[in-house]
Amino acid sequence: MIDGLYNTDVLSLAANISHVGRLGKPCGTARKVSKLCGSWVEVDVCERGGMVTNFAVRLQACALGQACAAILAQAVMGASKEELQAARDGLYAMLKQGGEPPQGRFAKLALLKDVANYPARHTSTMLAFDAVLAALKDAKS
Repeated sequence: MIDGLYNTDVLSLAANISHVGRLGKPCGTARKVSKLCGSWVEVDVCERGGMVTNFAVRLQACALGQACAAILAQAVMGASKEELQAARDGLYAMLKQGGEPPQGRFAKLALLKDVANYPARHTSTMLAFDAVLAALKDAKS
C-alpha cells in the first residue's frame, strides 16, 4: 500500500529539512546517487573530537529520501561517527532484513519502516546516511 509509505509524518519531514545548503569551509564533503531513480544527496560536515560540529545537506530525492535526510539533519549535530554508522546499519537492517528500527537519537527512522516492502526505494532512502559517513571519511583524509 503506497499510501502507507507517504503518510503525514513522512510528508511533513520531507517538507521540513533543516541545514539545507552548503558550509563555507567543510571538513569533508560527499555525494551519493541512486542509479535506479537518479536521486542524489550531497553532504558537507565539520567534526571535532569525533563529533559532528556542523552539517549541511543538498538533495534531489523522493519524499522518502527527503524524510530520511530530514531525520538525519534533526539529530546529526553532536553525533559521533559510531552513532551515525550504527544508525545507518540499523536502517539497512530494518529495510533489508526485517530488523528493528534504530534507537537513540535516530529513532525517528522507525517512521520509514514500511519502506522495507518496496525494495526499489531502499537505496534512495539510505542516501543521506551513506553520504554523511562518506563525508566524515573525507574529513579524515
